[in-house]
Amino acid sequence: MTIIAWIVEGTWPACVDAVRAHAPENADIALLHVSGPEVPGAAHGAYAGLLGRARPDRDPGTAMEHLAAASAEQLLAAAAERLGLPCAREERTGRAEHEVVTAAEDADLLVLARDGDRSHLGPRSLGPVSRFIVDHAPCPVLLVWPEAAPSTATLPPPPPGPHRHG
Repeated sequence: MTIIAWIVEGTWPACVDAVRAHAPENADIALLHVSGPEVPGAAHGAYAGLLGRARPDRDPGTAMEHLAAASAEQLLAAAAERLGLPCAREERTGRAEHEVVTAAEDADLLVLARDGDRSHLGPRSLGPVSRFIVDHAPCPVLLVWPEAAPSTATLPPPPPGPHRHG
């Protein structure tokens, strides 16, 4: 069985704990982190547009790429340490929703955490990226709460009007 856990700042401990709790003994586990190209790309563009291309060695986008890679490595290392099981670590760059779905193509299970409004039960507990991943995942998905789930008292009231049962 191949399990992929999407590792995101702020919610990754819940994903790692879910993998530890649900993975069969001989599962192949991969911890996946995706860095978006937006911030380094913006820095590259700003430098090229405002300051010219005469000194590419001073391009702040390159430094930001290195910082993002180091941060991803640290996050994946912390996740692997918490997992305490053999695992692969994979870092991708691109649109997170596409990279995660593509990475899960041959997986048996994808683990990800809710990243939207976590104060209420319901569809808004998923942000747009997680919603895309859940809707397009090519494998079963284990969706976890990063902290204790809200009470069922947070469910919206039923719509007005007659209700049929049965």
